[in-house]
Amino acid sequence: MASSTPYPAANGSPTASTTTDHPGTSSSTPPGSDAVTWLPAVEHPELLAPRTYEAVVAWAQRLPVVADLVRVTEIDPAVSDTAAMSDTYGIPMHMSVNCVLVAGRREGLERAAAVAVRASTRADINGAIKRMLAVRKASFVPVDRAVQDSGMEYGGITPVGLDWQVLLDAEVGSDAEWVVIGSGVRRSKLSLPGTLLAQLPGVHVEPNLSLG
Repeated sequence: MASSTPYPAANGSPTASTTTDHPGTSSSTPPGSDAVTWLPAVEHPELLAPRTYEAVVAWAQRLPVVADLVRVTEIDPAVSDTAAMSDTYGIPMHMSVNCVLVAGRREGLERAAAVAVRASTRADINGAIKRMLAVRKASFVPVDRAVQDSGMEYGGITPVGLDWQVLLDAEVGSDAEWVVIGSGVRRSKLSLPGTLLAQLPGVHVEPNLSLG
């Protein structure tokens, strides 16, 4: 990422607030079948990518509610892809959030960002996101580079611990219900309320990032 220019915030869009206030979810536990056991992420470094675990711990030190509301569950890495995970573990697609890395160039400089939208939609790469990056064309970052730059496994890339600016769809960031995201590795998933994800350092909550 050192050679990339962060996206220029549209209309001065701020990074999400870091207030400790957090509305409750309608369920005390994240979604999933009986095969899913959700545990406090801060207590299970073995289930997270090292940089994701470090980010969770640091975030919890600044915002204590994170220790309780960021959960992790172990899954079969063979079904880590969202649709397969949804079918296997009974997690609705609209409660899962995919994180993709996107980049484009302008005047010889790369502009890049991570984009997080619901799995039941798709990121509006060459619409809203291209305009935010202020590039002629935006594209998904190739797999090899995504893995190298993120320090995470492909299929497990998550905003938590990612050293990229993150554009979070406002439809997710305004939702107090649980959402499911990557953990940095394919063998587990994280869950937390969407409104808490919006408070992750480095996240910019933006409207209309998704289609469908």
